[in-house]
Amino acid sequence: MSRYAVIGAGPSGLAASRALQKRGIEVDGYEASLRVGGLWDIDNPRSTMYESAHLISSRTTTEFAEFPMQTTVDYPGHRVLRQYFQDYADHFGLTALFRFDTRVIRLEPRDGGWNLTSAGPDGEDTQWYAGVILANGTLAEPNIPTFEGSFNGELMHTSAYKHPSQLAGKRVLLIGAGNSGCDIAVDAVHHAASVDMSVRRGYYFVPRYLFGKPSDTLNQGRPLPARIKQAVDRRVLQAFTGDPVRFGFPKPNYRIYESHPIVNTLILNHLGQGDLQIRADIARFDGDTVHFRDGTSGDYDLILLATGYTLSYPFVDHEHLHWRGASPRLFLNVFPASFNGLYVMGMIEASGIGWQGRYEQAELLATYLDAAEHDPARAERFRQRVTGTPWPDLNGGYHYLNLDRMSYYVNKDAYRSAVRRERTALEAA
Repeated sequence: MSRYAVIGAGPSGLAASRALQKRGIEVDGYEASLRVGGLWDIDNPRSTMYESAHLISSRTTTEFAEFPMQTTVDYPGHRVLRQYFQDYADHFGLTALFRFDTRVIRLEPRDGGWNLTSAGPDGEDTQWYAGVILANGTLAEPNIPTFEGSFNGELMHTSAYKHPSQLAGKRVLLIGAGNSGCDIAVDAVHHAASVDMSVRRGYYFVPRYLFGKPSDTLNQGRPLPARIKQAVDRRVLQAFTGDPVRFGFPKPNYRIYESHPIVNTLILNHLGQGDLQIRADIARFDGDTVHFRDGTSGDYDLILLATGYTLSYPFVDHEHLHWRGASPRLFLNVFPASFNGLYVMGMIEASGIGWQGRYEQAELLATYLDAAEHDPARAERFRQRVTGTPWPDLNGGYHYLNLDRMSYYVNKDAYRSAVRRERTALEAA
């Protein structure tokens, strides 16, 4: 029986382990932290979590279908979620599959499989696996842009932000918005001496509740065509939140859902109260002063870079994952076309796809690996379909921004439909 390695015990790693376990496929898991949870474990040294973090998608659209959360809270916080993953892992016997406090150093191809070298409490160790599943997450390696000039104060990426005490009494500038940036800006208005946000593009803001219900639980039936949904939702949001341009944000130069919306309207409240202000894009740093492209400037003690993350699989050469630009080019964001025994879990960003969407991804992989073990002809037909036919369109009619961080973005309905079709075809082959 072939044995596979899973790197990472966050949601995607647990989903992969569970899907393989259900198929009777043997798994060894590797996790650099001391327990499961991935970035949701704020005590994990690689975690980018902060004390005020909560889900931005609601509980029922996010949880694993076979293991509902034991809470009625719509948007639980990170400590509830860390416990949820621990309970999930313990309930299905996944915890025992992982080697904790063990970091993967490198992967090297050998004899049709992979040598995995890890470093743990007992030193380095190398094991051979028929295949390796990379599930080490997409939000751990900070994207650090460069700026003209130098800044005398403290310059920190939001990945290092944990608690509002880090902001106390300081003149704070956040560069970039995004969901984490807006969360931290709301923290800052209660603790910092002043708060500014420098943004280069506009955003769409989605309230957590619409008509008294979590906003992402509405329209859960047959998905509307992209242009109709964009037109309808834009009008609904304007009715509930107003026009963000009125609060100082630039007008978006793209349609709603062509970039990830901000699920935080508190920041608009604080802008309306004058608790913070929006500044233009950065021109240069000059000591304590930041100059903006509109000719204005300001003095700051702390600059927080809300500039996102870059994909990182540092233990394996790029060629093995068929990188193209900012991300690997993989069939359904899982399978290299070479079928070299490497697979990626969780390399998808999509508004509302949840952990169940990632589990369905893992189910497809487990179905393929099971076929490779017990019905090689069926597995070969799947490989031929991947290499011999056009890959499915995962955009669902949306024209996503041409940005590095959007290079692995998908539409949740198009993606889940494609995954389910491929799994059905593979099982029927």
